[in-house]
Amino acid sequence: MEALRGMSIAIDPQSRRLRLDPRDPVFTDDPYPAYAAIRAAAPAFFWEDYGFWCFAAHDDVSALLREKRFGRQILHLMSRERLGWPAPKRHLAPFDALERHSLLEMEPPGHTRLKNLINRAFVSRQAEKLAPRIASLARERIDALRGDGAAELIEAFATPIPVAIITDLLGVPRAMGPQLLNWSHRMVAMYQFGVTRDVEIAAAAAAQRFADFMRGYAKARRADLRDDLISQLLVAESEEGRLSEEELVTTCILLLNAGHEATVHAIGNAVRTILDRNLDPRALFADATTTAATVEELLRIDPPLHLFTRYALEDVEAYGVSLRQGDKIGLLLGAANRDPARFPDPDAFEPVRDPNPHVTFGAGLHFCVGAPLARLEMTIALPILFERLPGLRLAERPRCRDAYHFRGLEALRVAWD
Repeated sequence: MEALRGMSIAIDPQSRRLRLDPRDPVFTDDPYPAYAAIRAAAPAFFWEDYGFWCFAAHDDVSALLREKRFGRQILHLMSRERLGWPAPKRHLAPFDALERHSLLEMEPPGHTRLKNLINRAFVSRQAEKLAPRIASLARERIDALRGDGAAELIEAFATPIPVAIITDLLGVPRAMGPQLLNWSHRMVAMYQFGVTRDVEIAAAAAAQRFADFMRGYAKARRADLRDDLISQLLVAESEEGRLSEEELVTTCILLLNAGHEATVHAIGNAVRTILDRNLDPRALFADATTTAATVEELLRIDPPLHLFTRYALEDVEAYGVSLRQGDKIGLLLGAANRDPARFPDPDAFEPVRDPNPHVTFGAGLHFCVGAPLARLEMTIALPILFERLPGLRLAERPRCRDAYHFRGLEALRVAWD
């Protein structure tokens, strides 16, 4: 074992094997030194703690996100017995039922059909309709706390805006926001490393209640169609029966979860980056072009999602690694975003970085459908935050959540003049 800034990590360049606990607090707080060491020793490596091969180089990750010989599903090609998987856990049935119909887990032709329906609904929501709403929410949240001189921004700013926007977009009452957050957090905990039975039971219960709510809400909405995403999806469902009730419920839950979970932490990580590095907000957000470039660099340098997994759909050789059909691989988005072979001086914040081909939103078939909305929210909310709270500064050193591979802050305590 070698010490890397207090981290317990072992890298064997010859066998390309890594031992590193994803829940090591030193690693979760700042994974980038480990990524650099891993990438230098073995950009393709077997992460023993996870039990699968991972890729950390930008070109490899970018290509494997697009590679059609890999997918998010494998059970359509191989049985659980052949894969050596245990039988599904009965207590996880409600959670697994949602996973089966999730856009994130589907492959063509089902993925193509469902994504086209979602894209059609999203396209009908023009950005200019959302921009004033985002700006109003940002000002409202800041005005509510300006006189306090200090606040915890994850709860007070980074969370309420994406939650309100995605509930408005879908057509769910904002008053449901806290309950939706509770269900979402319990479900998302299933994607962490080292999931316990208690986490599984909580996620299954949340999935069941979330599905029951969405099913009942969609049923009521059928008789009262409006200008919202649920109504758009209900209309799409009625056209040639292309959207089942299960797909409708799962899609709405996925959009509610993904529509706030990643954006909350993208905003929190962005504010931390600016304050931690003593960057000048006036320069970063001087005009629309500079603001857009700043947001892209903020997304690159500290993304909210760090690991994306796929399955080999056939026997394949991938960047020096021989994989058999059914093997899982991990793509390290956070490591790829700081690859010096693709980004000169990758640890430096360069808002004028051009090109900036980060993989924060993935690529290929599973490129994040909500990426334009996340970018819009950050582009509008961040300048307003720094403009209305002059002298914004960290009140204490932020710490990241114990939630690898989702990277976000436990809290972001700040003060201002």
